[in-house]
Amino acid sequence: MKTLFLTLRSIIYMTGFLLLFGWIALSVRVFDPHIGIALPAGVKTPGIIVAVLGAILVLVCAGVFIIRGRGTPAIFDAPRVFVAIGPYRYVRNPMYIGGLILLLGLGLYLGSIAILLLALLLSGLVHLFVLFYEEPTLMRQFGRSYQEYLRSVRRWIPRLPAE
Repeated sequence: MKTLFLTLRSIIYMTGFLLLFGWIALSVRVFDPHIGIALPAGVKTPGIIVAVLGAILVLVCAGVFIIRGRGTPAIFDAPRVFVAIGPYRYVRNPMYIGGLILLLGLGLYLGSIAILLLALLLSGLVHLFVLFYEEPTLMRQFGRSYQEYLRSVRRWIPRLPAE
């Protein structure tokens, strides 16, 4: 029953985040004519593929948070148990990476330079958030296990773990 409740909360939170960032992304498209750069023809199909891959990564990460971490993807209802399995075994921030990939795919699909620039801006903001809030908070919460995780898993560029 607890897992069902976590799943429902995660669906609600993720829907809210998707609607918010979707609205922001669609709103910045008004700047496309002013940027004066057009994407090449034929980026619509790759955009769909990229967006779907990003969405799958986000959903897998959310599932890991629910099942293993006993929490949700929202920072105000975060996992209670440290998670270092699934995508988190290869890179420390796969959910952010998946969200940014999803946004890049949307930008390609819509042919919007403004959305691609938004994704670039958001990647910088997410990096600062991770550095100054998330990592210190997780260090306080999980201590030694998180410190070892920081040493063995990269923040943004995935690599196979040494076994």
